[in-house]
Amino acid sequence: MGGTSPDLSFFQSQTAQNLRAEARVATRAEDILLLLGDRGVEVPEEARERILGCQDLDVLGVWFRRAITAVSVAEVFGASDAG
Repeated sequence: MGGTSPDLSFFQSQTAQNLRAEARVATRAEDILLLLGDRGVEVPEEARERILGCQDLDVLGVWFRRAITAVSVAEVFGASDAG
């Protein structure tokens, strides 16, 4: 049963890393929405789309930390992020 194995290094590296990164982003965005919902913070559709559409894990991390104590979506986005 000899033969050579196909070279899967590309899929194991770049593609896998991209898929894991996309999963982390999606999970963090969903966590923010879940947290806000559990805390009774109203999330308008525009804000929901902004959160789900964000692809920057660092920004999502900031928003998540703010969502822990925020009483409004505006507080999650912060004054400097408004617009």
